[in-house]
Amino acid sequence: MWVLLRENCSVDETSGTEKMNYEDFCHIATLCTEQVGPKCRKFFSACNFLKFEKDDFGRIAILPFYLYVMRTVSLTQARIDMSELDEDGDGFLQPQEMEAYVRGLIPNLAQLRHIPSPFLSMYSRIAARKFYFFCDPLRRGKLCIKKVLLSNCLAELMELHQETEEEGGGTEPVDNWFSLSSAQRICDTFLGLDKDMNGTLSKEEVHAYADGTLTKIFIERVFDEHVRRGGRGSGGKAREMDFESFLDFVLALENRDTPEGLTYLFKCLDLQNRGFLTTVDVHTLFRDVHQKWIEGGNYDLCIEDVRDEVWDMVKPVDPLRITLTDLLACCQGGTIASMLTDVRGFWAHDNRENLLQDEEEIADAPEE
Repeated sequence: MWVLLRENCSVDETSGTEKMNYEDFCHIATLCTEQVGPKCRKFFSACNFLKFEKDDFGRIAILPFYLYVMRTVSLTQARIDMSELDEDGDGFLQPQEMEAYVRGLIPNLAQLRHIPSPFLSMYSRIAARKFYFFCDPLRRGKLCIKKVLLSNCLAELMELHQETEEEGGGTEPVDNWFSLSSAQRICDTFLGLDKDMNGTLSKEEVHAYADGTLTKIFIERVFDEHVRRGGRGSGGKAREMDFESFLDFVLALENRDTPEGLTYLFKCLDLQNRGFLTTVDVHTLFRDVHQKWIEGGNYDLCIEDVRDEVWDMVKPVDPLRITLTDLLACCQGGTIASMLTDVRGFWAHDNRENLLQDEEEIADAPEE
């Protein structure tokens, strides 16, 4: 189809963009039906042509149209593959079914072709967990296939179809949760924290996460709200964090600006489980950050000033309480959550102007 599109289009003299008018569109439709197959015909409808931006001559660019076809075919194939794994046909995938989908997809993903066989099962668990974190907000333990197909998670996973620059010495993006390097980093972090090697993490072990910059009260609240009592390997003793709970924990911290990440963190910040934060809650939360701040050799600061700054950043509807809705609406919820739970996060906020200046200098360096 791409060859036929390029052979039967015109080039915009100004921009050099390859475009086609409706007459070209209909002609290519006939050629594709004859040479590629009748399934192509459905993409070449007048309705689809009108979806794309047209220039003064009524032409559309061929690349956006081709990407639309690619995306549609990819989603259709994904839905077929997921539906085959949906044993009870209810439109939902159980954890083992989602992991099976990921395993089946790995051979077709260029950036995962060299994944070690012993790591396949662990990688599938790590990859599937992100879908549950973002697509199963009620934590029902099953994923709606339609919701998965429309999620950013699937689009992020499909990015691994693209070839990396391995031959040229390039590496895959670590910021993609589904990349092999990211999965190995997360697995190594868990194993590094699990000092007693019992397969779960105690509060003391989790406290060492991120070089110990998270506050003790925050770790306590994570265990209160998001760690099941009597998890696997706990032996009926103190509550410990299993691998799935650890993945949720990491996902929340790395995606604190998203509604899903902020919802996870807000439950930890809501010390009294009332659905809102008061000035007392903020004072209590920041007190631990302040202690770590002073221990790090930083200048002394007034907790009340930080509390007032938080209120100014949020501007809650009710001036006496901050709700999750307020945090989401102010577009700074992730920053505020970081300020109240992580001394490194507060340092980044306190030095935001210097950090911004450094980034600008780095960006200008190549030009100089």
